[in-house]
Amino acid sequence: MKKAACLAAALLFTTLATPIAALAQTTPVAELPAGAYKLDPTHTSVTFKVKHMGLSNYTARFAKAEIDLDFNPKDPSKSTVAATIDPLSIKTDYPFPDKTDFDKELSSDARWLNAGKFPAITFKSTKVEVTGENTGKITGDLTLLGVTKPVVLDVTFNAGYAKHPMAGIPALGFSATTTIKRSDWGFTTFVPAIGDEVQIFIETEFTKPN
Repeated sequence: MKKAACLAAALLFTTLATPIAALAQTTPVAELPAGAYKLDPTHTSVTFKVKHMGLSNYTARFAKAEIDLDFNPKDPSKSTVAATIDPLSIKTDYPFPDKTDFDKELSSDARWLNAGKFPAITFKSTKVEVTGENTGKITGDLTLLGVTKPVVLDVTFNAGYAKHPMAGIPALGFSATTTIKRSDWGFTTFVPAIGDEVQIFIETEFTKPN
């Protein structure tokens, strides 16, 4: 009986360890499949920070984003990215929702993101520059509150799989950051008590459908 239990435990460990070991077997960039990749929303976050009266970096996020990637592994500089963020999806985790719907106020009020008039925040790449083995800069047009201005994202390519060990399809992962001055887009509500500079952090994964 004891021998059988040990054998069962060994088989279970082997079953669990196999996909875990496979996680280390990532694919070199040049060997990844080219073409159109779609956002994996279950492994994506768009977070921002802004100074609050000099006391803290207030942090919130957008829960809904769509990002399309046309990936060129042989020449990453020829890749393109287009993104759309839903301002109504802002999440602040405000602790008193029974008193104030703070998320709705920030997303819809004309002093803030004014989603009724401007229902989308968009980004479209215009240039991709490779700066290191796994790093790059993506320049693109950010449209916010109806105003379009260029921004530069600092991007890190984290890893990729020609065949994801769980999903069985090509997958890529990136981290990106940038800092903008919201006043450049005419967004000056409560500046400087609420900071003009906004730090943006993006963590995202993409998959390539069969």
